[in-house]
Amino acid sequence: MNNSAPIQIRGLNHHFGEGALRKQILFDVTTEIHTGEIVIVTGPSGSGKTTLLTLIGALRSAQDGSLEVLGHQLRRANGDVLVEVRKCIGYIFQAHNLLDCLTAAQNVQMSLQLHSEVSRRDAQRRALAMLEAVGLGNRAHHYVNQLSGGQKQRVAIARALVSYPKIILADEPTASLDRESGREVVRLMHDLAKQQGVTVLLVTHDNRILDVADRVIHLEDGRLTSFTNAVISNTQHMMDMLAQNNRKGELTSRVKGMSVDQFITLMNQATAECQQFLRVVEMSKHEAFESMLEQFLEAFTLKVGEILHADRASLFLVDSERGELWSQVAQSEGERPLQIRIPLSTGIAGHVATTGETLNIPDAYGHPLFNREVDRQTGYRTRSILCVPITDSRGRVFAAVQLLNKAGGAAFDTSDEKRLREFGASLGVVLETWWRTAAARLMAAEAATEEDETHHSAGL
Repeated sequence: MNNSAPIQIRGLNHHFGEGALRKQILFDVTTEIHTGEIVIVTGPSGSGKTTLLTLIGALRSAQDGSLEVLGHQLRRANGDVLVEVRKCIGYIFQAHNLLDCLTAAQNVQMSLQLHSEVSRRDAQRRALAMLEAVGLGNRAHHYVNQLSGGQKQRVAIARALVSYPKIILADEPTASLDRESGREVVRLMHDLAKQQGVTVLLVTHDNRILDVADRVIHLEDGRLTSFTNAVISNTQHMMDMLAQNNRKGELTSRVKGMSVDQFITLMNQATAECQQFLRVVEMSKHEAFESMLEQFLEAFTLKVGEILHADRASLFLVDSERGELWSQVAQSEGERPLQIRIPLSTGIAGHVATTGETLNIPDAYGHPLFNREVDRQTGYRTRSILCVPITDSRGRVFAAVQLLNKAGGAAFDTSDEKRLREFGASLGVVLETWWRTAAARLMAAEAATEEDETHHSAGL
């Protein structure tokens, strides 16, 4: 566990009731949420999402396992500890829970009553400033019944943020809002949280807002699973239902007795269903999915270099059509991706990619395969090199990962080779997915461009 993470959960279990009425809600939940991270929790009703949120929010003591929030252990914590943690948390609920007898500004001020160090005058100033920040400066002195649903939820957000909390917990904050209001509320929460460096944990059924998250986790039957597994499970269920509703032979019997008009209607329905299904499949080629994989590849490559004490780590993809190796993985954290293209027939990485051999070279400039042109282009001085091939699901080399200049001036050894090959095998699965996704998007873009050019030249 990362000691700096404000929320650290390990082996958390929770139940309600005793004896024959005892029902376990959470099972061995383990995760951590970092400073400034926005995490969305999804899952069906009754899966334990709200229970998890209330435990993290110190609204009840944890029973079993470890739950540390802002450095406080909440397992069997007493009331004083729970209150201390609550002071550092902002809560946003599905029902805005505003007091109708108070104005928007007075509702926001209520959040500061637990903070005795804040004077009444300062509380008024901060409430007005926060309402201004959420776009309700001109509604500060309006009563709750004079506000729309979206405006009420913005007041709730202002109330959650006015105490400058370290954590925001939101339970279905968009459930009662229309699409436009829901998007606006979540965007606002995202922007203000990022500006203030607040950690956000948001429970939702609303798939329309998943894109604001840094990470999505999924709870089902009280157990934590990856969001990818949840999507796969739901897709499999959808395919099973589709198969059951279209049993072999039944459609043939139905069509046989149809009139022409009925058949045309059925064809239109089938076309619409196929188009809808293709749109679902096409989501795997979505830019957001590609971006997620690209970020993973960059982070993975940099981390491998760090673990093996290399000064630089690069990932080269084989572009067989152009006979090139190319890379756009950043060489250092925070730098823009460095675009490198070299002929596939030259260089260390080129040799590894074409032969499938691992090369461990202690003296780059003394090796006949070393391409000095890359150093000239980048201004870098290469000393030692370790390069291993990466194969796809068919066993073909389609990439190479390369480390440069081991720390301390030493050469890479056999243990470095072994570890890099192991890392490369894991990386290959993600890399192949990304490569196919990127290639599909590129082919679609090129096809669209060619079609536009053809129509233009034809005068269409």
